[in-house]
Amino acid sequence: MLQSSTFQFIKDLKTNNNKEWFEVNRKVYQRAKEDFLVQVQAIIHGLEAFDAEIAFAKLEPKKCIFRINRDTRFSADKSPYKNNMGAWFSGGAKGLQRAGYYLHLEEGGCFLAGGMYMPEAEALKKIRQEIHYNYKDLQAILTEISFQNFFPRAFDPDLKLKKAPQGYKEDNPAIELLKLKSFTVSHNFAEQKLMEPGFNDFALDVFKTMQPLVKFLNQSLD
Repeated sequence: MLQSSTFQFIKDLKTNNNKEWFEVNRKVYQRAKEDFLVQVQAIIHGLEAFDAEIAFAKLEPKKCIFRINRDTRFSADKSPYKNNMGAWFSGGAKGLQRAGYYLHLEEGGCFLAGGMYMPEAEALKKIRQEIHYNYKDLQAILTEISFQNFFPRAFDPDLKLKKAPQGYKEDNPAIELLKLKSFTVSHNFAEQKLMEPGFNDFALDVFKTMQPLVKFLNQSLD
């Protein structure tokens, strides 16, 4: 489980998001980062038990977590640091076009997510083709009871075309899935759960439930 001091650092950074405060508290950040890395390693180990691609990738915790520094070049918000800690678990690593799992820690906004966010044109084309051929398989994943319990609203309805994508017709039985531009699901949880002994089991249960979706998307890309 995560140390309470780690989440306290995330909270404190949110109200003191400046370089002067951060430098004074750099050692506190390093301790929080190390604690988060321990959590990430435990999740990697659990994922390896049911996701063959993760097991084959032999992920390193430090390569799964995101930098605390923000890229402010094109943002009106010039806060130098993120108010959260996040980790991405995928056989394709960060930035590559593979589906995977995500852990997000933030005051008032902790969640577990997975799938593939806004795939690029070529990847999106492949996913739509797979949906066209095997949409019943995807429907079975989305309507499975445990999946519905964790993710009652699968995919973001705002990230969707209004009309059928090129090459498909409105009368296609999978048309609503084919219109999607992004394929992610998420499950929010209270921050107190992070500090409970059973958090890893809970997180892995959520990830295991979304694993068929992750597998479907990655098979589409392959």
